[in-house]
Amino acid sequence: MKAVWRWVVLVMLAGLLLQLFFAARIAAMLVIDPQSTAFERSEAWRVLTEKGELRWRQQWTPYDKISNNLKRAVIASEDDSFVNHDGVDWDALEKAWQKNAQAEERLAKVRAQAARQQSRTPAKTTAQPPRPVKAPKVVGGSTITQQLAKNLFLSGERTFLRKGQEFALTMMLEAILGKQHILEIYLNSVEWGEGIFGAEAAAQHYFHKPAAQLSAYEAARLAVILPRPKYFEKLPNSSYVAGRAGIIANRLESAELP
Repeated sequence: MKAVWRWVVLVMLAGLLLQLFFAARIAAMLVIDPQSTAFERSEAWRVLTEKGELRWRQQWTPYDKISNNLKRAVIASEDDSFVNHDGVDWDALEKAWQKNAQAEERLAKVRAQAARQQSRTPAKTTAQPPRPVKAPKVVGGSTITQQLAKNLFLSGERTFLRKGQEFALTMMLEAILGKQHILEIYLNSVEWGEGIFGAEAAAQHYFHKPAAQLSAYEAARLAVILPRPKYFEKLPNSSYVAGRAGIIANRLESAELP
């Protein structure tokens, strides 16, 4: 029994030391701008191994050199209560949970109906194989701070342990850095296409201008790309991007900056 307790204590101590390590790294960001994130490094390695070339466009740009249009557009699109929550938007999280549960329920009904129809088909009757039922799209509800915590330090796996660590990192980021610095790091490191990281690289890639000069509509278009950057990089002028950008552009004035 003593051996079990010894291992429990060692695991708890290791967990505490890990949190202190993360806290120290976050505190260092107060004076040293992070040059890369875990997500950026993993993406660069993936592209290098798959395509044999290193794709990494990024240029750190200070907060006051990034267009307020882009700051407002990203907040309006990704996290409209960014300045008011403590790192986790509990209302958005609850809504996302409900949407996912409803989607899973609809999926179960569709699959049950398909199974009943299949069972009624006579065995000797040649029938078309049932079309596969797509799994519902998972709605996240993550805040900008949570996204930054994941991108900075964690992998993309979906486990309770990883989500727990994401929550702890989110609280550390909020307590140590504050909203403005969190948004600055996020805008300088988030992905806007394959090998395109940060606002400056995105502005140059899509509009051939500095991030400081983005118009409201250009900023809104970049915000639309964020959820699926690799997909929309190939379709930057699609009707969906244009329509959604118009909606976000109209919401810029209501987006509060830190």
